[in-house]
Amino acid sequence: METLIFDCDGVLVDSEAIAEATLVALLGEWLPDLDADTVLRQALGMTTANILRHLEGLSGHRLPPAATERVDATIEARLVHELQAMPGVAEAIATIELPKAVVSNSRRQRVLSSLTTTGLDRLLGESPVFTADQVARPKPAPDLYHLAAGELARLPGDCLVVEDSVSGVTAARGAGMTVIGFIGASHVEAGQERRLMAAGAWRILEHMHGLESLVDDWRQSRLRATTR
Repeated sequence: METLIFDCDGVLVDSEAIAEATLVALLGEWLPDLDADTVLRQALGMTTANILRHLEGLSGHRLPPAATERVDATIEARLVHELQAMPGVAEAIATIELPKAVVSNSRRQRVLSSLTTTGLDRLLGESPVFTADQVARPKPAPDLYHLAAGELARLPGDCLVVEDSVSGVTAARGAGMTVIGFIGASHVEAGQERRLMAAGAWRILEHMHGLESLVDDWRQSRLRATTR
């Protein structure tokens, strides 16, 4: 059965700009020898722990104890008050008549809170949620998408994924799924379309209002392939 899978941060919810601003502020204190605003762009889509591990390796300074927990808690406190659903995504969820799931590189607590804060939990209903704390190797490894396919009892070719980061596109493509690269979030910089296509995105989506049309194109292309 064909299934539509959403990443959460930067796809369902416009959270990445908030997360990046929080990280830049904290890293300016902890790793002052780095241009955190620049190097964070290279780590978009990674888990907080992997981002911090990567940046600490580039710095002459060391992170404080429990840095990952402090970052996540600070970001999540801001999201409760500032987070918005991605424009057009509620309508897309309500209109597209396919089973849906969420596959996120964030921890489960943050994903569930984000969906509740924005009201998307009501639209997604019983749609399964898969998060980075369920696998040893999160995105860009394909493990999280392999887990989702197994739990959903879907073949990878039956899954259409919406991702906003190179890390996410790489993970879904590595699992054998078709990926739409989304570039409509507030944090997206120039050139992201090219980067997502290079990572293996099938199509690029600039606004969620266009998602239904891309889903129809994907389903039609699969139908044509089976009738040849």
